[in-house]
Amino acid sequence: MNDQKKVNLYQFEEELYDAGYPLICGVDEAGRGPLAGPLVVAACILPPFLRIDGINDSKKLTAKKREELYKIIIKNALAYEIVFIKVDEIDRLNIYQATKKGMLEAIARLKTVPDHILIDAMPLEELTIPHTSIIHGDARCASVAAASILAKVSRDHYMEKMDIKYPNYGFKKNKGYGTKLHLQALKQYGPCKIHRKTFAPVSKYYSRQLSFDLEEKEHQGQ
Repeated sequence: MNDQKKVNLYQFEEELYDAGYPLICGVDEAGRGPLAGPLVVAACILPPFLRIDGINDSKKLTAKKREELYKIIIKNALAYEIVFIKVDEIDRLNIYQATKKGMLEAIARLKTVPDHILIDAMPLEELTIPHTSIIHGDARCASVAAASILAKVSRDHYMEKMDIKYPNYGFKKNKGYGTKLHLQALKQYGPCKIHRKTFAPVSKYYSRQLSFDLEEKEHQGQ
């Protein structure tokens, strides 16, 4: 462990181990920003003092490295849960509340009860277990980074399947994010079933459609 960055990544865990909290759960999400697809939340408890070489914020890793680490984390984790929050739930709750719900659900499903929970930038006052919310936790804390990798890879796999089902939008590449090509496809084909209706510019399409429908009804009533 000569790499200072790797030592820093385990600082939160080491302090908690020393304080008598051996079972530490990291929690993170993937997919808050995309125009399409689910929000995915992961909770992960790694064995105390385990060091996984190369672990980092999932956004800083290549897809190949994420896949490698995903397998290592799954194999070594004492417990983990991955929760999918569907598009209609995101639209109903809003993305903030959907994230909160997903995190609480992932933690509740764990078959091992953690001693302390480290969460990426989300206050969860409802928790009775000791917990800490860490800004940019996925880049500062190994447990949260592990959860971010589980969430990101799981979501990517899902969006690759959706690319087969809805081939017009480039989901395999953009993973639902609002790239130029995705926005062009949205304009050309309109939204599909996994687009988030409350997210602009998808919401603009539905606003225009509603306006058109009202005008059509008005015209028919004349």
